[in-house]
Amino acid sequence: MLAIRNLLAALLICLLFTLTACAAHSPGDYAEPENWVFFAEGQDKPADVFLIAPTVTLGEDGRLNADSRDPAFRQRLAGTLNMQRGIYDPWCRLYAPYYRQAALTVFDLDETAREERLRAAYADVRSAFLTYLHAVPDRPFVLAGFSQGAEMGLRLLKEFLDDPACRDRLVAAYLIGWRITDGDLAERPRLRMAQGESDTGVIVSFNSEAEHIASSLFVGRDQRTHAINPLNWRTDSRRAGREANKGACFTDYSGAIVREVPALTGAYLDARRGTLKVPDIPEAAYPGKLFPNGIYHVYDYQFFYRNLQENVGKRIAAFLREHADR
Repeated sequence: MLAIRNLLAALLICLLFTLTACAAHSPGDYAEPENWVFFAEGQDKPADVFLIAPTVTLGEDGRLNADSRDPAFRQRLAGTLNMQRGIYDPWCRLYAPYYRQAALTVFDLDETAREERLRAAYADVRSAFLTYLHAVPDRPFVLAGFSQGAEMGLRLLKEFLDDPACRDRLVAAYLIGWRITDGDLAERPRLRMAQGESDTGVIVSFNSEAEHIASSLFVGRDQRTHAINPLNWRTDSRRAGREANKGACFTDYSGAIVREVPALTGAYLDARRGTLKVPDIPEAAYPGKLFPNGIYHVYDYQFFYRNLQENVGKRIAAFLREHADR
C-alpha cells in the first residue's frame, strides 16, 4: 500500500512539473508589448501584416515546444522574420508574435503526439491574432506565414474566416511552404485559393522543389497541394521562364539583401503533386540544409522575393479599390 502511495505521489509530482514547465514557456499576455517581435511597426502603410514565424527550434534541447521567453530563441525567431519582412515592409505595418512553436522533431512524431504540440503552438498564435483583431479593428491586413507559420495561418483561417471581423478585412493569406489539400478546402468552403495575381480574400501558396523530387515533409508522396506559380500567377502547369523572375533576393538576419539575382530561375506547377518545380538552377548550389538536396523549402521566399513583394502591393491595391465605397 505504501509503495502504491509513493508511486501516486511521484506521478503527481511529475504531472505538476510538466504543467509548470508548460506554463513557464508560454509567452503569456499578448496585451504586453514584450510578447511581440513587431507590433504596429511602420508608419503610413495602407495595410497591416500578421506575420507568423517558421520553425527555428530544432529540438536539440529535448523540448518539443519552444520556450518562447528564452532570449536565444527570440533572437533566432526575430532574425528569421527579418529575412522575410522586406516582402511586406513597403506596404504593411508589421505585427508578429513570439509563440511556443513546435520543434522540428515534432514532425517525426505520430499524429496524436504531433497534434498535441501543434495545438500548444496554435494556442499562442490564436491569442495573439485575437489581440491584433481587437486592438486594430478597422484596417485591412495580410495574413502571412512560412512553413510552420503557414500551418498556423491555415488554422487561423479555418477558425476565423467565417467571422466578418476577419473575412471582411483579409487582403490575402500568403501561406507558403505548407500544403493546402482538397480536404482542407472541403472542411472550410470559405477557403479559396488564388486564381490570379490580384484576387483578394484568397490563399497564396506554393512549395519549391527540384524536378526529380517525389516526396517531402511538406507534400508527401501520396499527397497533393493546391498552389499558384509566383512567376506567372497561374494555377495550371504552364511554365514561366526565368525572364519572368524579377529578382531572387538572399537576406541576412538583419533583413538586408546580401545578394540579388534577377532571372535566377523559372518555375512550373507539377500537374500531379501541385508542387512548384524549379528547373534552372544547379541543385548543389542551393543545398536543402535541414532537408535533402532538391527540396528548396528554405528558399521559397528567396527565389521569388521581388515577384512576391510586387504581388503583395497589387493585392492590397485591388482590395482598397474593391472597398473604396464601403
